[in-house]
Amino acid sequence: MKKFYAIYRTPVSVIEGWMSTPEAERKELQLKMEGDWQAWQKDHASMIVESAGLGKTQIVTSSGVTPAKNDLMMYTIVNAESAEDAAKIFVGHPHLQIPQSSIEIMEANKMPGMK
Repeated sequence: MKKFYAIYRTPVSVIEGWMSTPEAERKELQLKMEGDWQAWQKDHASMIVESAGLGKTQIVTSSGVTPAKNDLMMYTIVNAESAEDAAKIFVGHPHLQIPQSSIEIMEANKMPGMK
């Protein structure tokens, strides 16, 4: 079994637009998505290792640290035999209800000597 990261992406402009949606409408849509997400997690619980939201971004360069915004929202780690098997469970995922959103699947390749 191999380990794969699923990275959930949504453009910053879409999130900013979402935040301007009237609160009652936003709450209703959010509750629906949360219910859909919980059902998805239950259906794939045997493959899911971990899921979490990603916080504020700090970019570190040789010049220092700078706050930034990007389109990375969350991640999920799954166990699967192949990237194709991992990707299949994300077809129709509730995150894809968000306009212009996507989910990227990539294998975790351990480097020798790395923890």
